[in-house]
Amino acid sequence: MSKRVTGRERRHLRLRRKIRGTLKRPRLAVFRSIRHIYAQIIDDSASRTLVAASSHGLEKAKRREQAALVGKVLAEKAQAAGITAVVFDRGGYRYHGRVKALAEAARASGLRF
Repeated sequence: MSKRVTGRERRHLRLRRKIRGTLKRPRLAVFRSIRHIYAQIIDDSASRTLVAASSHGLEKAKRREQAALVGKVLAEKAQAAGITAVVFDRGGYRYHGRVKALAEAARASGLRF
């Protein structure tokens, strides 16, 4: 049996061939579900998640506002861990809507990418 690969998965694999996170400049990975959004800062060389944030447990708001909150929380946690610069991995999603809101909020909170 062959596994059917969706368009988003194909785009994500194509991006992952080019994007690598290191300890000096880790990867900010975004995953989007129907109700929630998740973001992690990952060191690919050590295969470790350094910082993570999600919309679980955040106040009820519109999804784009939740994404902006996740970006802000993630940037604050990253700065507390000593991380200032990252490589952005949009996960095969288009750069608009919730993904864009998360990225812009992280940038506004001091994360460089």
